Amino acid sequence: MDQTDYIKEKIETLGISVSDEQCEKLLRFYEMLVEKNKVMNLTAITEFEDVVTKHFMDSASIVMLGKLGEEKIVKLLSSGCRVLDLGTGAGFPGIPLKILFPNLKITLMDSLNKRLVFLDEVIADLGLKNIKTVHARAEEFALKPDYREQYDLVVSRAVANLSLLSELCLGFVKPGGHFVPYKAGGSEEEIKAAEKAVSVMGGKLLAVYKFKLPGTELERTMPVIRKITSTPGKYPRNGKKLGVF
Repeated sequence: MDQTDYIKEKIETLGISVSDEQCEKLLRFYEMLVEKNKVMNLTAITEFEDVVTKHFMDSASIVMLGKLGEEKIVKLLSSGCRVLDLGTGAGFPGIPLKILFPNLKITLMDSLNKRLVFLDEVIADLGLKNIKTVHARAEEFALKPDYREQYDLVVSRAVANLSLLSELCLGFVKPGGHFVPYKAGGSEEEIKAAEKAVSVMGGKLLAVYKFKLPGTELERTMPVIRKITSTPGKYPRNGKKLGVF
């Protein structure tokens, strides 16, 4: 089995129909990622099969919510909605989501510009449209009119406490929109502890879904948070109080 066939087989275990062109773009992204990783620390995961599973499948695993009763999230992905990937790092989950759902209008935001320079190279090389990078700190840009409450869906694989992530992310979500953080298995206590922060930010924790990536033992926990009311103007905060409730 060649590499594009391997990508196709693994992605389709999530229930996503994927074309040869999409597989080729994911493979090209992998090649660019490991090449750039030689000179810049983007990821500790570089073996092909591991990248496909732990980065590509994991990024796309939000579609598993459809099988668990959250069809509206999958409909959002298919609708061409506005998505913010906050703390995108090496482009996860934003780049795989854009490749697999090309109608999405995606913003990749990160505080480290050199990562975004790499992602701009990826975007150009793959010919991706309606996707941009933004060099910014979330606590500053969430207060800017062009970004505040402008997104239908905010996602984040950033390794941060959910109370902190909720304060940083929910200001970007429009009322009626959703925030879906990608959390590891065993995050239940962290999620429960974040409910106050979610509420203060104008959100409501609708459900918490736990599953394994198909064909693996990798556990994933995904809270689905709906934006109920506008985030109070003083949030997110700067400094030591950020994420403390």
